Amino acid sequence: MKIITLNDLSKAIINRLGVDKKEARRIAGFVLDLFGYEDRVIDNILELDDRQLFYILEEEGMLTSGREETTLYNGREWLTHYWQLNRNTILKYAKNGYKNGRDVSSTKRQPTNIATGDIYSTLSKDVWTARNIDRKKPICYFFNS
Repeated sequence: MKIITLNDLSKAIINRLGVDKKEARRIAGFVLDLFGYEDRVIDNILELDDRQLFYILEEEGMLTSGREETTLYNGREWLTHYWQLNRNTILKYAKNGYKNGRDVSSTKRQPTNIATGDIYSTLSKDVWTARNIDRKKPICYFFNS
């Protein structure tokens, strides 16, 4: 089994996501640091922004996600989510130079000042007309068990 190097993952990210070499190398280094010498990494170690990056790489086929169920000693089920490098796809994208041209800048959060209500000015007009909420109906339902 071929080891994924920093160069392999950087080239795949450049070719697939269309980011510059410096940014691709930074992303690849970050991802490989999380994996270390392991084949997979547990989802619990990821921050929200890190997970967003992993979702992008999963969409491109460079990562796969999975889950594993384990029965604990007390009989309860424990579910573990994990991420795994898709070696074949990464090597294919690094070698073939397939260009996707996807712009990942939209995944970066723009700073907003919630205290002044500035968050609402970042929303498009379509968002405001996307849902027609009937204010007479309850939003939340409570069920007795």
